[in-house]
Amino acid sequence: MMTSRRKFLKTAALSGASLVIGFNGVRLLQGAKTSAPFQPNAWIRIDADGIVTLTIGKSEMGQGVRTSLAMLLAEELEADWTHIKLVQASPWPGSDLGTGGSDSIRSSWKPLRQAGAAAREMLTTAAAARWKVDRSSCTASHGAIIHSPSGRSLNYGELVGDAAKLPVPQDSPLKDKKNFKIIGQRTSRIDGHDIVTGKARYGIDVKIPGMLHASLERPPWDGAKVKRVQEDAARSVGGVRSVIKLSRGIAVVADTSWSAIKGRTALAAEWDDPPKDAFDSETHARRLETASRETGFITRSEKAPAGTGDITKTIEATYHYPFYAHAPVETMNCVADVREDHCTLWVPTQAPERLQNRVGELLGIPADKVEVNITLIGGGFGRRLGFDYAVEAAEISRAAKAPVQLLWSRADDMKHGHFQAASVHYLSAGFDAQGRPVAWKHTKAGSFHNISPLDPKEAHDVAWYQDWSWGAYDVPYAFPEIQTAYVTVNLPVKHGPWRAVFAPSSVFAREAFFDEVAQARGADPLAFRLEMLKGADVIKVGSTVDRRRLRRVLEVVRDKSGWGASIAKGHGRGVACNAYFGHTYIAYVVDVAVAPGNNVRVERVVAAVDCGLVVNPIGVEQQMEGGIIWGISSALKGEITFRGGAAQQSSYADFEVARMHDTPAIEVHIVPSDGPEPFGMGEPPVPPIVPAIVNAVVAATGKRVRSLPIRPEHFRG
Repeated sequence: MMTSRRKFLKTAALSGASLVIGFNGVRLLQGAKTSAPFQPNAWIRIDADGIVTLTIGKSEMGQGVRTSLAMLLAEELEADWTHIKLVQASPWPGSDLGTGGSDSIRSSWKPLRQAGAAAREMLTTAAAARWKVDRSSCTASHGAIIHSPSGRSLNYGELVGDAAKLPVPQDSPLKDKKNFKIIGQRTSRIDGHDIVTGKARYGIDVKIPGMLHASLERPPWDGAKVKRVQEDAARSVGGVRSVIKLSRGIAVVADTSWSAIKGRTALAAEWDDPPKDAFDSETHARRLETASRETGFITRSEKAPAGTGDITKTIEATYHYPFYAHAPVETMNCVADVREDHCTLWVPTQAPERLQNRVGELLGIPADKVEVNITLIGGGFGRRLGFDYAVEAAEISRAAKAPVQLLWSRADDMKHGHFQAASVHYLSAGFDAQGRPVAWKHTKAGSFHNISPLDPKEAHDVAWYQDWSWGAYDVPYAFPEIQTAYVTVNLPVKHGPWRAVFAPSSVFAREAFFDEVAQARGADPLAFRLEMLKGADVIKVGSTVDRRRLRRVLEVVRDKSGWGASIAKGHGRGVACNAYFGHTYIAYVVDVAVAPGNNVRVERVVAAVDCGLVVNPIGVEQQMEGGIIWGISSALKGEITFRGGAAQQSSYADFEVARMHDTPAIEVHIVPSDGPEPFGMGEPPVPPIVPAIVNAVVAATGKRVRSLPIRPEHFRG
């Protein structure tokens, strides 16, 4: 269910028997505007029937955020969990409803609880006034206010009229975590039944009166010009209404999606040949490798302290990371209804405000005349932080003078998305005369996102470059001397956020090379990690890394996996770990089997995670499992390659992803944390799983793997 902010507030104002609490950052609102900084904004509404409605300001794309946010509200509100309903907020001028960076729970943790606590206090005050008793003798519990001495009670629905007349308290006391009843409990998804029964509606399910359907033929490579097209053949397909030439390609608009697709096929569009120097991924890989030997921009430099032994031996390696697509199950889609001075969109998006502004620019209307209705998302992974598909839909609707649903095909999604960029990593380690590791160097050659403009003022800011090299500059191990660097290599194809953004490539190279260092040292790779995580518990390098917490998750997977036990021939066991922005700490031990023909199967994954305070253990486990399977895909399955400026893959047949039969036995151990707040779990599980798989494969085969995805040819010769 979706509602615009304007419609919601109008409904709330007209409802005489309801209590509405909004929140904006840490300051609670009661109608008047405030100068406080805006944070993801939502409202609590309690109706006379006791139903609590939460307006969600975050996109739901499978991560279960609706359930976790509702748990925060219900905890402080002392609400009856069975009486919670959800609606989706739409953007308005000044809002910030973007969903990314695993930030939904962390950014909502305090303000949403404050909103719930304020409502609880107002209801308590209203009940005490009605009973004419001391307020301290009243408590909230399970959707009601109870007068302890007399045993009287009033449910929330009976109190909303009185409570709505009270001023909103600004500093209502929050619960101590030892008193939590809902937060921390295993809680099934509030929308799970609707999703598994097909009742839930995603963007692809939207239908509105008079809606037409569109399929868009796009240039195969950037700048391609159409040579010939069979427009008459397309128009002759039953159900086709029009063929429209647009800035982004040629759209076929029809009564049904199938007619639009058939009409597009009938276009038989032919494009000119790409230039000889068109983008090629193999050539780009060689360019990246050359760049990785350059000095680059130094993101971290720590000189060895006095008394450190001289380097007498050096090992080095180069790691190659390929292009990947997002490949969500639900392809890009949007319904757009463009009128003379207004546009309404129904769209699965992670960036509603940026989309709103861009469509306003396209149509030449104010942003607040673009209404964005955010639907459920069938897989985001950062792809829907881009909004090209919605802009296309608006352009087609304007030209067709009708509401239109644009649906990308699977091939469209593979070939025309923004990709996870390839990178190359040069690493070296130095040892003293006693074989102790004394120096670490990691240079990453990669590309800035080009779907987001680079601010020239930040182009030489170390924090900017550190952002592009997560997992490299924040190496957690206590080498006396550390140097990390970033070398920029321009990339003409679209590339942008992907699950865990920049960390997967850097952590793959770092954790796999760390095993090479352990081998050179003659050390057990897990024990060696623990040894190199000693020393000061906390180091600060852009983000804070708590070595104590990272050691703890490693110790858990060591103990739970039976790390030291023998393993059968043809099998291997590997380990990797990571501190994600210093908030979420994850370690994996992976068991693999390498079958005849050098085919790799991941058989078992033992995981330990410390993500601070846990809101919903089920949600944490599910995100860990999803991240592990995502990692299996990128370690063992598909990659994107480019020839003649165009992506070569077009379906799950040639860009494989892990399927049910590829799923290993997974054990997730949530490590009790002294972290005071929760941190998101959408991104952190991804970076360390690939190097754990790689290290297990090396243990099984004795062959070093330094490029992805792992192929049988890695083990030949």
